[in-house]
Amino acid sequence: MQLPEQPDPTTRRTADQLVAAVDEALLARQVTSYRDTTPLPAVGSTPPVQQPGQPAMSQWATDASGVLKAVGAASIPIGGALWIVGQIEPWALGIILGSPVIAALALARLVAKVKDANQAAPQPATNHYHGTVTQQAHITTTTTKGVIAKTQNR
Repeated sequence: MQLPEQPDPTTRRTADQLVAAVDEALLARQVTSYRDTTPLPAVGSTPPVQQPGQPAMSQWATDASGVLKAVGAASIPIGGALWIVGQIEPWALGIILGSPVIAALALARLVAKVKDANQAAPQPATNHYHGTVTQQAHITTTTTKGVIAKTQNR
């Protein structure tokens, strides 16, 4: 007869087999990647390879290339505008080109009025005191009653 504290021999055997299988799986695990942290040499025997992007050139050539790209991009809306001018009636062209000018004039007039209003506003008073200053505040409540107005200040 077995003691109740001891496990069944079949259960014990199965548990031992499971532990052995887990240990074997952990030992069989191999490294699948490696990072080489040694620094690369600054100069080597490998020839240079063309990199993606703008090719290597002098600073002047780089600046000139940027200017040429900007001029080329700016010519597209100018060409489109010239094509539109040739396609529409003169009175419609006058309305199209005149409306931004009129809007700009109205906006300039509005800005001038706001500037005049700001300059005409009273400037805040700034007082400078030297020495001891005592400030007293009084609250006055005004009540007006009756057909013949009688005002009482308290």
